[in-house]
Amino acid sequence: MSFILKSNQKAAISRVACAAVWAVALAMAAPVRAQVLATHPAAPAAPLTPTPATVAPPQAAAFACNGPAEFTRLNYPLRHTARRLARGEPLTIVAVGSSSTSGAGASSPAASYPSRLAVELKQRFPAHDITVLNRGVNGEETEQMMARFGTDVIAAHPDLVLWQVGTNSVLRDHPLKPHSVLLREGIAQLKEADADVVLIDMQYAPRVLTKPETQGMEDQIALAAKAASVDLFNRFALMRNWYEVQHIPFDAFVSPDELHMNDWSYACVAKLLATAIADAAARPTAAAAVHSGR
Repeated sequence: MSFILKSNQKAAISRVACAAVWAVALAMAAPVRAQVLATHPAAPAAPLTPTPATVAPPQAAAFACNGPAEFTRLNYPLRHTARRLARGEPLTIVAVGSSSTSGAGASSPAASYPSRLAVELKQRFPAHDITVLNRGVNGEETEQMMARFGTDVIAAHPDLVLWQVGTNSVLRDHPLKPHSVLLREGIAQLKEADADVVLIDMQYAPRVLTKPETQGMEDQIALAAKAASVDLFNRFALMRNWYEVQHIPFDAFVSPDELHMNDWSYACVAKLLATAIADAAARPTAAAAVHSGR
């Protein structure tokens, strides 16, 4: 028995000694291994392939739809619109313009701004018969829109016309001066049709911002609206506020083509425009026009 215990003790001592030898050997080898790794560093890991799961674009639903009143408020009362609403008569609105009126970039026609505007106005005036006609045509410029005024706008006997202009002329680098003349003529035609008029300017989008005449077109639209005493819904400044002040990234409110709006921005514009229309139709000056029969 004593012999067995002594043998086990010797084995244990031997194992401890071996372990110590190995520890010393590893310690001595560590500097050499570190030197080898420093001389031949490991190749960097291959970058991850972007996938929707790893680089998902921001969700527009996470952002609130709002904008400063200075960009969304209509300066002039909508007398014709107010009269129809006050009398409980049907209200007809015609939205005329190009692709951002027809709804390019939206997931469906129901997501275009005229369609969303009809929904928003119905919520505000549930007892009224309100029709919003979408008369947008992709790619058109001001002259082509005016050529359709007789059949697509005035023939509908609108009480309110929303005219979106300017973008395609800028994208195609057309001079501003001829456009100014056409714009003023077009406003005069719409006013002669006995309708309220609201101009809608360009969209604030990357492809628009690269053009040198963008600011000149914006100034031109604002001056034409002021000279004719018609309203301007400043979509450009509203969208710029989203990007520069509210820090909403472009891919949250602009389509992948970097030009057209998307479902979120169309819906937001419609919501703010509906609020502006309701406010302008309810002002005392608009109510006075109702009572006077103008």
